[in-house]
Amino acid sequence: MHDSRVMRDISIAMGSRTPEWPGDTPFSCGWTWRMRDGSSVNVSAITSSPHVGTHADAPLHVRDGWPASDALPLDAFVGRAVVCTVRGDVEQLTLADLPTLPREERIERLLLRTNRSVADGHFPDAWPAFELTALQTLLDRGLRLLGVDAPSVDPRESKSLDAHHLLFEHGANVLENLDLRDVADGEYELIALPIKMQAVDAAPVRAVLRRL
Repeated sequence: MHDSRVMRDISIAMGSRTPEWPGDTPFSCGWTWRMRDGSSVNVSAITSSPHVGTHADAPLHVRDGWPASDALPLDAFVGRAVVCTVRGDVEQLTLADLPTLPREERIERLLLRTNRSVADGHFPDAWPAFELTALQTLLDRGLRLLGVDAPSVDPRESKSLDAHHLLFEHGANVLENLDLRDVADGEYELIALPIKMQAVDAAPVRAVLRRL
């Protein structure tokens, strides 16, 4: 029997084997103190872009003066979410490319499985992203959070980051680098709280799903 209380971890770890965005700062771990060297405790020191692994982008990521990650609204990252798989090999997504997307009801949190993820240890060459008209339709239907298994809600080569801007301008939020490989389409409870890091443009997230 399915236990609805069981949580499924959909996070990609921050680690030395986790691909960073090309040119960004990779994850590395050093040690301030080591017990094997005579210290009373082990204490690590890490260096990493906050975009390595599963993370929430802050508006500051795309515009100076916009809020940083410590201002992200926590309620947007907790609650009912819909997981949908992108149909076919497309670059620009429309709602027709999401056959399991509910058509009429309000959708506050949408998680997209594009199957173009860093979860397998490789950075993808490309991934699909929403056409802005389709994204606007979702915003009109109440979208507060768009999550993707891909490294970005915008195409890899985008410099204008139009999807980021549109989402943030409408008060919506961005969750990237999810691991949805073994998650069936459907409705879930999402818990994906960003770490409270001050004055930075993104925050690591431990994201989990629980079936409704």
